[in-house]
Amino acid sequence: MTEQIGVLGGGSWGTALGILLANKGYDVQIWLRDKNQIEEMNNSRINQKYLPNAILPSNLKLTNDLEEVNYKKDLIVLSVGTHGIREVLENSKPYIKRDQIIVNVSKGIENETLLRISQIVEEIVPNSKYTILSGPSHAEEVAKDMPTTVVSASKDKEVAEYVQDIFITPSFRVYTNPDVIGVELGGALKNVIALGAGISDGLGWGDNTKAALMTRGIFEMARLGEKMGAQASTFLGLAGIGDLIVTCTSMHSRNRRAGILIGQGIKIDDAIRQIGMVVEGIKTAKSTFQLSKKYNINMPITEEIYGVIYEGKDVKNSVSNLMIRDRKHEMENIVLENNNLW
Repeated sequence: MTEQIGVLGGGSWGTALGILLANKGYDVQIWLRDKNQIEEMNNSRINQKYLPNAILPSNLKLTNDLEEVNYKKDLIVLSVGTHGIREVLENSKPYIKRDQIIVNVSKGIENETLLRISQIVEEIVPNSKYTILSGPSHAEEVAKDMPTTVVSASKDKEVAEYVQDIFITPSFRVYTNPDVIGVELGGALKNVIALGAGISDGLGWGDNTKAALMTRGIFEMARLGEKMGAQASTFLGLAGIGDLIVTCTSMHSRNRRAGILIGQGIKIDDAIRQIGMVVEGIKTAKSTFQLSKKYNINMPITEEIYGVIYEGKDVKNSVSNLMIRDRKHEMENIVLENNNLW
């Protein structure tokens, strides 16, 4: 039987995954808020606003009806910006069946509650089977069928493998991982470091600076992750260092592009407007800073990026603050573990 798949969110990533799944022969339906956008996409078979270089297959349908996109679906892909996930799930709840498989592909931490997306899903639809699909994967490249690798993470091995089978193609390779916390945090926290990498580029600094930010950034991510129950080794994989590399180095990255504009002296709100899409790292910087205080974790890069965005700190002074910190041993207290969670 052909799987019926609903995608909540018609941005670039939701559209790219909808195309991937439709091209595999699944019946796919994407939900969008904007009825005018749906009409334009139906007429042109292109998502001109978010993914203009990809054609929508004929078996990919569009809807503005949450009941229609959720009802009797074998799998639901959650591709909504973190700030909107709670509202969309609350409105979808009456139509989601018990034990529904939900595949989250959004990357962030809720500002108001500091909850990861799996925790929001558990709170609103507690009987669902949750998986996160994450890794170094720009929508623009996936839509062009360029080789990509990601991770399907779930506490339930069978669910992780089912999602692996649904999404895997000759050009879209999917691994499995039981560390939901680590994979979620990797996808969210790397956006903060990518803002820093972009700021560095905007200031005109070089590869040395970016390499330092990325290397020490992954260290910060792993340190907080361990404290929150993740495996440090997850941050050395696709959902950690892999996603960090692609987000810090590519012009496809909204977070890096926003950082470049900030480094060039553009105001935060103007930078976001110029990007024209959600820049998750802006909001995640606040959540991550608050988590670092909650768990008493020293995260100097995150702290300086938070200061630039929310306290108006001068970016050059922030880099100076990082460089003249007290001398440290590089490895400090990170311990790699190989626990079998399944």
